[in-house]
Amino acid sequence: MARGRVLVQHGGVRNTIIRGAGTLMAVGALALSGCADVGHPGSPSPARHTRAAAMPSRSPGSSAASSVRRRTRRTRRPAQADLVRVHDPGRVTGTLTGQCQARDHGRLPDRQCTPGAVDPAVTQTDIATTICSSGYTERVRPPESQTEDFKFSQAYPAYGMASGTTSELDHLVPLELGGANDAANLWPEAGSLPNPEDEVENALRTAVCDGHVSLARAQRAIARNWETAESHLGLGSGPAPTAQPQPTHVAGKLRCTAWASTTSPADYHTVYIYVRTAPDVSVTTIAHYKTTDTQKTAVANAAGRATIAYYISGATPGYTVTVSVTATASSKTATCSTSFTPVS
Repeated sequence: MARGRVLVQHGGVRNTIIRGAGTLMAVGALALSGCADVGHPGSPSPARHTRAAAMPSRSPGSSAASSVRRRTRRTRRPAQADLVRVHDPGRVTGTLTGQCQARDHGRLPDRQCTPGAVDPAVTQTDIATTICSSGYTERVRPPESQTEDFKFSQAYPAYGMASGTTSELDHLVPLELGGANDAANLWPEAGSLPNPEDEVENALRTAVCDGHVSLARAQRAIARNWETAESHLGLGSGPAPTAQPQPTHVAGKLRCTAWASTTSPADYHTVYIYVRTAPDVSVTTIAHYKTTDTQKTAVANAAGRATIAYYISGATPGYTVTVSVTATASSKTATCSTSFTPVS
């Protein structure tokens, strides 16, 4: 197997990961005067994001026990790395180079290249004024010029993605949950848009803001695996039920709730309309622009959620676009709406 190198730098710390046949050798260079922690080929350790923490000293008499511990670490599967803590609102930080391998057919990132990062300024005690306040993600999201540059100059080469591949530069821990804009939290998630992960992110944010789940638990769950985060936290509805003959029958009153991924999208950006209703019902949205109406349809999934994407191109800046939503199941209908105002 060819060797590859992965270099992830963040918060003044740079990690080099050397992948060989059956081993992971990590060389961490700490940007601290008088401190160094270098792993030698004779005693490799699992690759990880290193932070400025002193390693415990070893006495000469503990060499045998240390050898046993090293052998144990080499044969044990590396655990999920800790979340990096970086305060970087409005800007991309860190660097990423080397060979990274996405997991689960491109739906999950490399654990060593992208362990996830959170903003330490966002805590459980201040969620009401940060992630749970309107417009928070717009305040901390980096400009597109920075994210696009990172995506194509660093993330694509590191993950071996060819130019022209459809993908989204994704925050492993989303901004909606206090994620950071560091290289340790960014990766190119391949696949079509809208990204189904967006629904999970919004569900977890709602659970945190409603007090059902702590911020730290939600961050760890989505960093571990966004596909299982809801079920891990006890928020999902479990496995999808066996398909029933159409038309869909809804017991009781049909409900409809809608919201936009952003209320102030810039030109050439995508707005996602999230709809929560009953499982498997038909959803129709109509975006009422200043000079035209754009209609789209979707079907709610087994959890009763649907996502509809509207790409903003040439919309009138400052004009509020109302999106009317109609959910239909058999003879029952429910309506709701949301809105967004494009900016120049």
